[in-house]
Amino acid sequence: MIQKSPFLLVIFLGLVSLLGDITYEGARSIIGPYLATLGASATVVGFVAGLGEFIGYGLRLISGYLTDKIKKYWTVTFLGYFINLISVPSLALTKTWFQAICLVLTERIGKAIRTPARDTILSFATSKLGRGKGFGFHEAMDQIGAMTGPLIMAVILFYTHSYKLSFLVLLIPAILALLILLFSILLYPHPQKFEKEKSSIESKIFSKGFWLYAFAIGIYGAGYADFALIAYHFKKTKILIGSWIPVFYAIAMGIDAISALIFGYLFDKKGFIILIFSVLISFLFAPCVFLGDFKVSLLGMILWGIGMGAQESIMRAAISFFIPKDKRATGYGIFNTFYGFLWFLGSFFLGILYDISIYALIITSITLQLLSIPLLIKLSKTYLNKM
Repeated sequence: MIQKSPFLLVIFLGLVSLLGDITYEGARSIIGPYLATLGASATVVGFVAGLGEFIGYGLRLISGYLTDKIKKYWTVTFLGYFINLISVPSLALTKTWFQAICLVLTERIGKAIRTPARDTILSFATSKLGRGKGFGFHEAMDQIGAMTGPLIMAVILFYTHSYKLSFLVLLIPAILALLILLFSILLYPHPQKFEKEKSSIESKIFSKGFWLYAFAIGIYGAGYADFALIAYHFKKTKILIGSWIPVFYAIAMGIDAISALIFGYLFDKKGFIILIFSVLISFLFAPCVFLGDFKVSLLGMILWGIGMGAQESIMRAAISFFIPKDKRATGYGIFNTFYGFLWFLGSFFLGILYDISIYALIITSITLQLLSIPLLIKLSKTYLNKM
């Protein structure tokens, strides 16, 4: 029966994410330059990018807690996606950078609402499939959309030079995503039935291991420059012309998808050690994108995409091993709030450093990412044999 197949549920969630990412990642690929055309500074772009991520992660604490209380996983997911997706094409109506950032932040609020519930549903569906592979597959689908969206934006900008038309076109994938989500709800009304209760690595949601992991990934994220700031740099320095910026983002998202599948498979085989490996591969993206020419910047975006693939797949999958089933959404919310707060501080600080010294930005980015490695090594030694 189709209703009893957890893998098909993963596919449906993947399709929703694919279309969702066409929508908001398409917008994300051009929002930095768009804000620049409206008169925003690098500090404003860095602040908005960081604040948006903080809201997108921070409010998950409330969303996750309420989701676990009411157990309405699909209701919360749909509400969040609706706010998340409809905010994007509304950018076509903006006339000032303040109006634009309000919608950017609203989009992040929608993502904050739906992500703990969506990830919890995904953890239920992947409990028997292998969470590394399941989350990796979902991230790959997600990033196919994230790659397609920027390419669509690049084509529209190349032929029309119109940011507003670009945003308006994104209404189409937004509506399709919501329709598929409704179809998924009808087919799988009780996704929690896919997972039988098992003991997690730690029985307490606020365990030492949980917080150690949250801090390790948090400081790593703090050093990871948001693409809005990278795109701002590309436009300001004229390393890339306008239509090439979303193309570079699309390439990074394609790398993200491939690396998510590979990391997901390896995570199920080797555990936390793969997190360390992903950091060691990607940490040099900053000097490449902020100091390089066209070719070196492209290499930087490839490294950036590898790191994003790890963050959005295995770093999400690992959380489920620390948290019992009935507190899963709360756990995702707590983790993402902590992660988002550090990302906000990091992004804001990197934006300030950009206006002062690119070299200081690069040193800070590298240092923060590498600081996560000792903590991940400790986690690997402690929990590798328990997964």
